[in-house]
Amino acid sequence: MSDFAGMEDLLQDFLTEASELLSDVDNKLVELEKRPDDKNLLNVIFRGFHTIKGGAGFLNVDALVNLCHRTENLFDKLRNGELTLNPELLDAILAATGVVKEMFGSMAQARTPAPADAALLFQLDEALEGRSGASAAPAPAPAPVHAPAPPPAAAHHGDGPDWAALHQAITGSAPKAASPSPVAAPAMAAAPPAPAPAPAPAATLPAAPVAAPAPPPPAAPASPTTGLKAAAPAMANKPPPAAQQLATQETTIRIDTNRLDQVLNLSGEIGLTKNRLTTLRTDILNGKTDSGTLKALDEAIGQLDLLVSDLQNAVMKTRMQPIGRLFQKYPRLARDLARQLGKDVELVISGEETELDKTMLEDLNDPLVHLVRNAVDHGVETIEERIAAGKPTKSIVQLSATQVGDHILIEIVDDGKGMRPDMLRRKAVEKGLIDLETANSMDDKQALQLVFLPGFSTKDQISSVSGRGVGMDVVKTNIQKLNGRIDIHSVIGEGSRFAISLPLTLAILPVLVVRVCNQPFGVPLAMVREIIPLRSEQVQEVSGRATIVVRDEILSVRSLARLLGWEETQTPQFGVLMQSGENSFILAIDSFIGRDDVVIKPLANIRPRGVAGATLSGDGSVVLVLDMEDLLEDSHSDQSAIKTTQFLEMLTHKA
Repeated sequence: MSDFAGMEDLLQDFLTEASELLSDVDNKLVELEKRPDDKNLLNVIFRGFHTIKGGAGFLNVDALVNLCHRTENLFDKLRNGELTLNPELLDAILAATGVVKEMFGSMAQARTPAPADAALLFQLDEALEGRSGASAAPAPAPAPVHAPAPPPAAAHHGDGPDWAALHQAITGSAPKAASPSPVAAPAMAAAPPAPAPAPAPAATLPAAPVAAPAPPPPAAPASPTTGLKAAAPAMANKPPPAAQQLATQETTIRIDTNRLDQVLNLSGEIGLTKNRLTTLRTDILNGKTDSGTLKALDEAIGQLDLLVSDLQNAVMKTRMQPIGRLFQKYPRLARDLARQLGKDVELVISGEETELDKTMLEDLNDPLVHLVRNAVDHGVETIEERIAAGKPTKSIVQLSATQVGDHILIEIVDDGKGMRPDMLRRKAVEKGLIDLETANSMDDKQALQLVFLPGFSTKDQISSVSGRGVGMDVVKTNIQKLNGRIDIHSVIGEGSRFAISLPLTLAILPVLVVRVCNQPFGVPLAMVREIIPLRSEQVQEVSGRATIVVRDEILSVRSLARLLGWEETQTPQFGVLMQSGENSFILAIDSFIGRDDVVIKPLANIRPRGVAGATLSGDGSVVLVLDMEDLLEDSHSDQSAIKTTQFLEMLTHKA
């Protein structure tokens, strides 16, 4: 039986609000390390934790109340000048927020979380008394003021939902207050929280909220007073199993009510147009086919076309979410990893307001985690190396997002040592990933792409951070699944830039519809540069491969029919100049139909390699949408090609 029986709705609302508050608190704590005297920032952090503690009290989660209470006391002493912030104290606080996140994971599974580890509670108590690395302020501390335990259910503090009112509305009774915490709380009246600005109106579609897993931990120094290792950051950053399971279940999305109003208005307009078409249909069936009726029919169809396009765009916008909700996870990740590696790194974020499809945000998390970690671990130098190179001791890693046309450009830029193409070639040969001849034929731009090979790593020793050669492989694989591409630019001694280009949404895909062997196929338009006529006399054999020269550029010619495993029934008449990552090639086709915006439908219970999905053309025929990256890789595997070919023949009645 659920530990929160009868309070499921209240629990969901609490976890949704509290998870966002906790993410914001983590970010503000990283900012606070740079501006330890910023009282306004401390007040915001205090209010966030106090709101979390209040909600936990209404749900009777004593372990969470106790942990929040201790941490809240630390914030109060920092506000009053009784303690000064230093890295060791911040480690203890971040450890507490990590354990709070783990408790959210337990609550999301309707289980009452276990009390925090005794070592963490002892560490917080030591910090409260000015020990365990937390330096006491030079001014004498005022006598502590003891206050009653957590507020009663009727109280409502700070910004956040009124949990008591919500609970009464759901269950018809007020919950009992949480048991008093054994640690005395500071007087709340001493520093009343300032009101927070009201958020934009938003509608939440109910679903199970998710506590996002935290990044891997830094190693914490031992306490000079007690010898107790500050091991709590490790506990804080280890992703709880509950949070990992819930990560695949998140379906909650916040939508601006103005966007929902727009969808509702367009739906009403479409309803009126439908009524008009119904009337015209009745007139035509009754024999009224004069020019006025046909003109009215044409106008109504044109109006419906515009309204459907507007509705489609409006619905797409309801799926769009600011990328800042994803970016907010990374300042703490960069800070913790830099502490572990003994580096001084600042993550600078810009473009948080840029919007991206929510499903893409979820799939983008892993690549960005790897890239931020890679920049801190591999990209930037140690403090000693930067001093020797005449650079500032603080390294800057920039994470930005901008909209460029119908694509989103995400960049991760560091000011580190850059990447040496010659060293990358040598490492790839040493690990047996490429042969020496291939390495010697690569230019510097192609050599940079070696970092995406499975098993490639520049580290000789495997550590908890890197060395296994799987991170960048995951990055490229996930980006390709999102129909995006990633490019690398690096200058030795100045730094590296990883640029990710993604479509705004995966729900609607612009494609070029081509025809091969009398079968139409959709090719992602993002990869298409131009269409050229293909004459046989222009094609030449170079090293056993068909090539063609286009504006002094030698490009390989790949037959789409052969990529699919079919025999060519006619000589290809056209070539589509395509860009795949850093490589350009000509895709030979029989003919092309034109550009179209399609909604991809997944194939039920089957996913042959090289096929992203299917859609319907205007005449009702099935059009397969090709995954070109997958198809190009698949062309080297005869077995996979046969499987794809058999599926295509079955679907197109060629078998």
